[in-house]
Amino acid sequence: NLNDKLTRSPTRPACGRASWSGTLHTLKAPFAGLLLADYGASVLRIDRPPQSTTITTPLSSKSASQAPPPSDPLTRHKSSIALNLKSAASLTLLHSLLRKVDVLIDPYRPGVLESLTLDPAKLIAANPRLIIARLTGFRRGGPYAEIAGHDINYLAVSGVLSQLGRAGQRPYAPANILADFAGGGLMCAFGILLALISRQRTGKGQVVEANMVDGSAYLGTFMRLARKTPLWNQPRGKNLLDGGCPWYDVYECKDGKYMAVGALEPKFFEELIRGLSLGSEWMEKRSSRHMWPELRKLMELKFREKERKEWEEVFANKDACCTPVLEQAELEDTGYEQRLPVGLIGSPGLDMSQKEAWSHEGLGVGDGGELILQGWMGWKRERDYDVEKGSLIKLETARL
Repeated sequence: NLNDKLTRSPTRPACGRASWSGTLHTLKAPFAGLLLADYGASVLRIDRPPQSTTITTPLSSKSASQAPPPSDPLTRHKSSIALNLKSAASLTLLHSLLRKVDVLIDPYRPGVLESLTLDPAKLIAANPRLIIARLTGFRRGGPYAEIAGHDINYLAVSGVLSQLGRAGQRPYAPANILADFAGGGLMCAFGILLALISRQRTGKGQVVEANMVDGSAYLGTFMRLARKTPLWNQPRGKNLLDGGCPWYDVYECKDGKYMAVGALEPKFFEELIRGLSLGSEWMEKRSSRHMWPELRKLMELKFREKERKEWEEVFANKDACCTPVLEQAELEDTGYEQRLPVGLIGSPGLDMSQKEAWSHEGLGVGDGGELILQGWMGWKRERDYDVEKGSLIKLETARL
């Protein structure tokens, strides 16, 4: 199990203090932590103690343990400590931290946090400014609340998955982007920010409840409402924006690479058919749905006549809404600059090196965590806490 804890750092933009928990196989909470960390929050992930090693390394920014890093690539700007949440001494240390932090992110199933003696009501009683963000996959109540699931399951019961996919084929889940990251981690981070804004006015924390079913359903608001309009009132894969329309789709080129077409408006479609050397009669014929299969076939044949690079040249600087489908490897090889999602002029996020934007070394158990404890709490090893079987524990004589 891993917990992340976010706090204001004197060397970073102010982003509020927080703490969050997650599991090694769950990426929704680490993504919420990454969003906050990239914009200045100091993030401390709490890991299980290593199975075969004991953390004995003095304070350092890296390599506190020889244990392999957990399988979480979303560790940029984060640190780690190891706690055994079945140990009273480790739990005492965690409770001490939670009296000082701003936000606890809980990604466990309902009841798990309470079973760890981390009942939200009691935590907020001890720290009235604490915000507890509880992030689950399914809703906290209902027929799925107690069962396991992953992105595809949450997307399925939200109704969104039923609208994704080709006509005549089974629904298709777009990897785990929608539920895990957009409907889960992003929505959780959004809820945390709303609660922080509220706390500025009231001085009080609160419980924030997010789940990936509701998050995904909210992302699908437009699709759901459009079902009762001509825009999306056809079966899956036969609508304007879901692959049914020939001028809003992806086409294979001569070299096996692809071009993406999104020429919805007439002026863009006109530029498209000009670049493809198709007849101008398609300006009128495109409005007839029964002509779509013929047009699609023509466009498929046309795109296979040239390599993707040639089509890029044809449509360069043209308002045809026709662009190459660039692959991650070629973007990396050509030095494409990855950036943070939002640019803030007055309070920018932290620098992101292109090396860490394209690959990750992982965050080892204990990496940099004791430095964070010293900075946040003023704690020192052997005075305030110690290490027992690879796990940090609170010393009884230490000040809280």
